[in-house]
Amino acid sequence: MLYSLLDTDFYKLTMMQVILHQYASAWVRYAFKWRNWDEMHLTVSLQDFKSKVDAEIDRLCQLRFSDEEIDYLAGIRFFKPDFIEYLRLFQLNRNYINTFIDNERLQINIEGPWLNTILYEIPVLAVISELYSSLHGVDDATWQKEGRRRLKEKVRLLIAATIDEHRFRFAEFGTRRRASYAWQQEVLHYLVDNCKNRLVGTSNPHFAMQLGIRPIGTMAHEFFQAHQQLGPRLVDSQKIALQCWADEYRGELGIALSDTMGFDKFLKDFDRFFALLFNGCRQDSGDPYEWTEKLIAHYQRLRIDPTTKSAIYSDGLTLETAVKIFTRFHDQIETAFGIGTNLTNDCGFVAPQVVIKMVECNRKPVAKISDSQDKGMCEDEEFLDYLNYVIREDINS
Repeated sequence: MLYSLLDTDFYKLTMMQVILHQYASAWVRYAFKWRNWDEMHLTVSLQDFKSKVDAEIDRLCQLRFSDEEIDYLAGIRFFKPDFIEYLRLFQLNRNYINTFIDNERLQINIEGPWLNTILYEIPVLAVISELYSSLHGVDDATWQKEGRRRLKEKVRLLIAATIDEHRFRFAEFGTRRRASYAWQQEVLHYLVDNCKNRLVGTSNPHFAMQLGIRPIGTMAHEFFQAHQQLGPRLVDSQKIALQCWADEYRGELGIALSDTMGFDKFLKDFDRFFALLFNGCRQDSGDPYEWTEKLIAHYQRLRIDPTTKSAIYSDGLTLETAVKIFTRFHDQIETAFGIGTNLTNDCGFVAPQVVIKMVECNRKPVAKISDSQDKGMCEDEEFLDYLNYVIREDINS
């Protein structure tokens, strides 16, 4: 089920290098949430399911990066020698993760140094998703057959769409919620074989290395969340995070995630300096059409030609939705799309909506305030109220 520490999202590694160089002493806590638990159906008890998750976590903590994987990462231009050597020694510590059952739900707590816990999230979520695929009551052969039918139909519709195949670009972003490792591998092979001109890569560096395609990713919400307690002032936390990223990568990896504190607050922080410095922004919640119109208008107000910048979309996309967004905006701004669950877990059953989010940094609360109400996450209501107040005051100032 888990074969490699490289079987993760690429942005975990890019963030990890920043942490090594700038925040090696930061202490964090992550919490797990199964958003659609009430829609799930298990053929085993929750305790048995938890035991299977624990066994896979035990295996995960035995993994190390192979020499071949280290050589692959060393060949990526923005990874620095000290980070590569750190990865050569890296191993996840079982003491930093704990699973338990509370209120008839699976709970997961991850707590420890940020540098030593950041690689837990993606493989643990992938394990839960794959276990559910095998324990929800439909045999593998049946859901795989349906998955193949749906995948072929998606690619057929994409090929038939009247769009510029050299400008419409998408990447596979589905590791954390894949139906299984083998299914994600099969999906990627099919995409490479049937629409390689449109597929720009995958967020999974393990499969990117296997297939000779590009690993895709920059930063995640946790990077901005952590700065709510790492920066000097809460109101400036996003600006500090963006500057920290620019200091590390010096113009590389220039796509900024835009919704950790809401898009309006992001635009307030994303001034002409950052808008010129970064190649574009990623949308991960809210209405993609409204978001794009606001982003284009923001660039125009800053005297920046939007057609020189990129808009990346990754919020629950389908290929059909991506084509519609591309058709609407492709002549106004460069567009690209990260498609996850709809590629790797659309097989005729309800896919688990599982997330692991940072909830504390240096033992103080942090929050994700999403542009979609159901995607926010914070365990401290008092902090959340204060953060919302700070955001409102700053936007209205």
